[in-house]
Amino acid sequence: MCSSTVISFFSQWRSWIRPFLIALYAILIVVLVPILIAHSIKNGFKKSDQGALVGGAFVLLALPISVWQIIQHIVHYTKPSLQKHIIRILWMVPIYALNAWIGLQFPEQSIYVDSLRECYEAYVIYNFMKYLLNYLNEDHDLEAVLETKAQVYHIFPLCCLTPWEMGSEFIHNCKHGILQYTVVRPITTVISMICELSGVYGESDFSPNVAFPYMVAINNLSQFVAMYCLVLFYRANKEELKPMKPIGKFLCIKAVVFFSFFQGVMINILVYCGVISTIFDISDSDKIKIISSELQDFLICIEMFLAAIAHHYSFSYKPYVSPLDPSPSCLGSFLAMWDVSDVKRDISEHLGVVGSSFSRRLRGKSNYHMTRGYDESSRLMSEPVPSSSAPNFSIDPELPPVDVRPSAYGSLENTVTMPSESEPLLDPNDRTSSYDPKV
Repeated sequence: MCSSTVISFFSQWRSWIRPFLIALYAILIVVLVPILIAHSIKNGFKKSDQGALVGGAFVLLALPISVWQIIQHIVHYTKPSLQKHIIRILWMVPIYALNAWIGLQFPEQSIYVDSLRECYEAYVIYNFMKYLLNYLNEDHDLEAVLETKAQVYHIFPLCCLTPWEMGSEFIHNCKHGILQYTVVRPITTVISMICELSGVYGESDFSPNVAFPYMVAINNLSQFVAMYCLVLFYRANKEELKPMKPIGKFLCIKAVVFFSFFQGVMINILVYCGVISTIFDISDSDKIKIISSELQDFLICIEMFLAAIAHHYSFSYKPYVSPLDPSPSCLGSFLAMWDVSDVKRDISEHLGVVGSSFSRRLRGKSNYHMTRGYDESSRLMSEPVPSSSAPNFSIDPELPPVDVRPSAYGSLENTVTMPSESEPLLDPNDRTSSYDPKV
């Protein structure tokens, strides 16, 4: 009797999980805040302690908003091809916020702590790109739609470049222009850590004999290319993206990822020009670097609270709540969130494209042919279906073999299934439309 009551109680966890989490978080705040205040008073309540307390307050406000949104997407996991990438994007606020607050507590080790945040920047850009591609390929062939559209030309300052042909070439260039940042950013982060350990990194120093200005230049260029390709992709698919209200989503990604990067660059420029030392009346270069690092982390703590609110409205779970679909297994949804096989596949494809591009240039070939839409779905559709009534067409052996190449922009996660011969394409008695949320 007792065991059945316990099982029944846990089977109805959706009804009591929200008040339980709220109460648990309230207890955490009640215990943690006095400890932080006592620690600050013990240290003399310095300005760094004040910044950590104020920044921590914004972090404590941002975390429950983002975590609750993530939980709701896991509970209502009805569109895996879209929600998996949304959940990864929503994790950006907790990771950024906690990372920045830890940096306030340990500013001397900020370069190692910030490495996780810098790598996740690239991961967010990748997932936003996959989210857009999966959304656009959900109901129609994106390549075929783009081929019927007017040419999209390059924008300033690259307006003099030859425009990309609409279709597979356009998608290929946009996708790999964004993917390169996913590869470049972690590499430069690892190089920066190695240079810091070797004593040649020189944070906030733009002298040519240290690694810092070169890392900033490479990251800046890579990020510009990724942002440019993202804007160009949006311009080409603006009408198709209207139902999912893309402006707020684009602003969330650009404001958090790109603005935080350029914010750090601006602070380093102010340090190099002596503005920070003048404001804080400090001449010690090591202390100036610590203050600049703390200033960047403090601003990120505040900005993450604003980003959490923006994500709550831009990446809401409500369009995915379906009364017609049964509630999926939350454990399965949680495990699917950590499946990164798509990342490995796309990065391997990107490295292969880059390698083949260099190989073609060494052989004197400037371009190559891309077969439209040859991904997993088109491969399944192109396979012959045995049928007794189908005519037997023979292939002339004298014809040259057809060189079929894999898709330039990779496979997506949706597979098109063709109806069998015994099933009608459209049931005239079926006048209902299935629930298909679009965001």
